[in-house]
Amino acid sequence: MACFHRIAALVGLLVFGWLVPAAAESPPKPRNVLFVICDDLCCALGAYGDATASSPNVDALAKRGVLFERAYCQFPLCNPSRASFLTGRRPGTTTVRDNARHFRNADPATVTLPQAFRNAGWQVERIGKLFHYSVPNGIGTSGHDDPPSWDAVFNPKGRDVADQDKIFSLEPGKFGGTVSWLAADGTDAEQTDGIGAAHAVERLEHFADVQHQKPFFLAVGFYRPHTPYVAPKPWFEKHPLGEVALPEVPADHDARVPPAAIDSRKHEQVRLEGKLGCEALQAYRASVSFVDAQVGIVVDALDRLGLADDTVIVFTSDHGYHLGEHGLWQKMSLFENSARVPLIIVAPGGRSGHRMRHTVELLDLAPTLCDLCNVPAAEGFEGRSLAPLVVGDAETVKNFPDRPAFTEVARGGVFGVSVRSGRWRYTLWNGGRAGRELYDYDTDPEELDNLVDQPAHAETVGYLEGLLRATGLLRATFGDDLDAPPPAPPRGKPGKKKTPV
Repeated sequence: MACFHRIAALVGLLVFGWLVPAAAESPPKPRNVLFVICDDLCCALGAYGDATASSPNVDALAKRGVLFERAYCQFPLCNPSRASFLTGRRPGTTTVRDNARHFRNADPATVTLPQAFRNAGWQVERIGKLFHYSVPNGIGTSGHDDPPSWDAVFNPKGRDVADQDKIFSLEPGKFGGTVSWLAADGTDAEQTDGIGAAHAVERLEHFADVQHQKPFFLAVGFYRPHTPYVAPKPWFEKHPLGEVALPEVPADHDARVPPAAIDSRKHEQVRLEGKLGCEALQAYRASVSFVDAQVGIVVDALDRLGLADDTVIVFTSDHGYHLGEHGLWQKMSLFENSARVPLIIVAPGGRSGHRMRHTVELLDLAPTLCDLCNVPAAEGFEGRSLAPLVVGDAETVKNFPDRPAFTEVARGGVFGVSVRSGRWRYTLWNGGRAGRELYDYDTDPEELDNLVDQPAHAETVGYLEGLLRATGLLRATFGDDLDAPPPAPPRGKPGKKKTPV
């Protein structure tokens, strides 16, 4: 009888789970991605130290995550840059160096960043401009999009398109490639980016409501502050014309640099001085403040709906932008203003309020997001994961190796390649035959003193040129007589004492 009771007890334990081994830990909940990108946005933001900016929402986002102080695009033009970071490949691999070519012309089998998430089972959607669009003419269309990358798309189109006849342009009738602006009537919600933000909120509400839904990758591409700089009038009023000041350009500036360094200066831009230049700068800053508000609408919805704890947020731009520095406007130079981009990454459980001085590339976004979300990285990604900098502890960050960033540009038979490493930027034009530049950001953050021919910096020049040669960028870009072996690195730590790199 006692034996029977022991057997019965054992059966009961098994049936009711008292002796059943603890279940294996359930896999972590998949992370969502909110990928927010502005068009032609430089680091003219409060979070990046611009005291004249009004960007409270981006500034607040920076306090939640990691702000990268030294992030660089691979090509300072919309299509080449977007093709690069959305495929995780350099322009030499995508073969995209203008606004016409599509990256699938070189490799139809390319797996993009959003496509990698789609293949892994995420719901992947696009709102607005992710791949290249002509602005403003392409607004409301799918532009130069990549259909295999998305499960669903939405192309907003607002009154800014209908108001084109009201826009002031340095070349009447030309907007997208010409500096132009409009203090618009109406509300934020009527603008293309306002419509895009509202649709993003609707999609987030859907993702929050659906039971047992798939994880999502929502990419929201805002069109501003790309020309024409259009924002409702109240945003212009936040930047009174009397408080707008253009950067000072030394009278002998152009004599200090190779002609190739400034040949992106368009003929109409020489008019952008004095009051007219201040009006253009006011309009750009108004557009930044307007789009900052739209970013806030989307991020606030993510918080309100309880999605933030499971969502990685990325905020960035496709490239930098000149606002009168070096007498230049817009992009397509290899100065810091054009090559450097804002980049903020917020990850659940990650570092918050941290300013990262590691040098990184937009190329790194694809492997980073895959790493943070446990998604298999696509074959061919050429960047590296920055996840250790986003979610690692202080010791991990300290031991994470810094490495240089490379940016290239091609325009009108002039080809430039540039490396940013530590305190230095070194640039070659047409392999050096059209000029060279070396800037020390510790002493010359405005890049006004070209040190390339000073004997004291010869060792640093040799080391940085070696970095350019080692990447193959020179050969990939020029394909000419650049077979000479790279110079040996300086003895000890590169540039130690006189010119630290």
